[in-house]
Amino acid sequence: MRFEKLPAREPGTGRVHVIIDTPAGSANKYKFDEEYGVFRVSRKLPEGMVFPYDFGSVPRTRAEDGDPVDVLVLGLTATFPGCLITARMLGVLHAYQRERGKRIRNDRFIAAAETPVNGSPWRTLADIPDSQLQDIQHFFESYNAAQGRPFRFSGHGSRQAAEQALTRAVRAFTSSKDSKPR
Repeated sequence: MRFEKLPAREPGTGRVHVIIDTPAGSANKYKFDEEYGVFRVSRKLPEGMVFPYDFGSVPRTRAEDGDPVDVLVLGLTATFPGCLITARMLGVLHAYQRERGKRIRNDRFIAAAETPVNGSPWRTLADIPDSQLQDIQHFFESYNAAQGRPFRFSGHGSRQAAEQALTRAVRAFTSSKDSKPR
């Protein structure tokens, strides 16, 4: 599989491309292995814990933690690792974690799956019940705590804030590629 040519957005629609690494209901966390071009099991979640929704990333982006932008996709039944989904960005949950003694920003973007024939009733984070957003936050805090990694949410941002952060992440990816020798 080759993702380096896949744009962050679907041309003409503005929808975001999300490559799923871990499907909803999975007790395994998957990660794309760039060297071998396959998805591999990154870790097993603690007993009884599963991903609540499909989880993946936006290609050709670089978030503040150095990885592609993380996205939780609502509105589908579980897909599979490597599945390409187009989605409408709803907002962003601002988060920080500690790694090697440093505080690192590691936001979680929330999006709603959309296809040319299947829209979404959600337009912003305000359309999602507070209890559902709290459950999402609790999952990520618990998931990271099980790995011994402090992870805290510090608020959330609007759809516009998520779109602006995504634009910065696309620029950061492009800048990092432009600065490497060819």
